[in-house]
Amino acid sequence: MKQLLEFLGFIALMQGSGGLVYELTGKLRWGVTQRWSALDGYEIYVSVALIVLAFALFAAAESRKS
Repeated sequence: MKQLLEFLGFIALMQGSGGLVYELTGKLRWGVTQRWSALDGYEIYVSVALIVLAFALFAAAESRKS
């Protein structure tokens, strides 16, 4: 379970940081936030939320027993 939480945290961190990089620079258009049309206009907020979610998942994984 710990490895699953860490994996999901890593994915969320990569998607969130990729979304922020794209919104701030216009490069690296590979994130989920650019692909979903329902998120138009909210890409920065969703990217920040994904980064916060990633840190929460890392904290949850750290609190689990191995």
